[in-house]
Amino acid sequence: MSWRPACALASLLLVGITAPAAAQQQGQAPILVPDVSQHQIELRSGFTGAELLLFGAIAYPGGRIPDGQIDIVVVIEGPRTPITVREKAKLGGLIWVNAESNSYRTAPSFYAVASSRPIADIMDDREAYVYEIGLKHLQLSPLQVGDTQEQLRFRDGLIATNMADGRFAQSTGSVEISQKLLYSARIAIPASVPEGRYDASTYLVRNGKVQAAEETEVVVAKRGV
Repeated sequence: MSWRPACALASLLLVGITAPAAAQQQGQAPILVPDVSQHQIELRSGFTGAELLLFGAIAYPGGRIPDGQIDIVVVIEGPRTPITVREKAKLGGLIWVNAESNSYRTAPSFYAVASSRPIADIMDDREAYVYEIGLKHLQLSPLQVGDTQEQLRFRDGLIATNMADGRFAQSTGSVEISQKLLYSARIAIPASVPEGRYDASTYLVRNGKVQAAEETEVVVAKRGV
């Protein structure tokens, strides 16, 4: 049984960024200053994919670096669109035909997450669901209301298909944190990605909770194709 949806970069020097003292004194939460290696990816003829470097700095209130563990999670999500997942079954042991299907109001066309440690070790499921951090915590909004196990089967099929195509990915231990001040992570962008606005989000997690979150934008567009 198979599933089918119907529907470079040079090395960079990371420089620490110090937030103004006045901004630090306004609250007790850390401040993230994120960026990406390129804010636009051009889908030219012969495009074979790209690699994005997400990096940034962490500024703490009063300049005081906290004791204990901190973690960073970065997520890149592509435009959300309706999608139908069809289950394929082999007829007579010879021919693959469409069997059951399930449709979703909205699902990300691309989703990749990288974290400094396993998501389950960083936060509980409730916190992860609030921020949709990790493949198992994506909110896909199925159109049909049916058996829970069947919904999970189609959801797993959708995720597996997109992972095989490189459109979904989850990487653990791939975010590097330096002295609790700088972070960096690389995420592969496959050749099959659709056009649109992509959100690159960074989360700072401490004691099981998201303490800071910031977002920047990446645009994927065709050029000379």
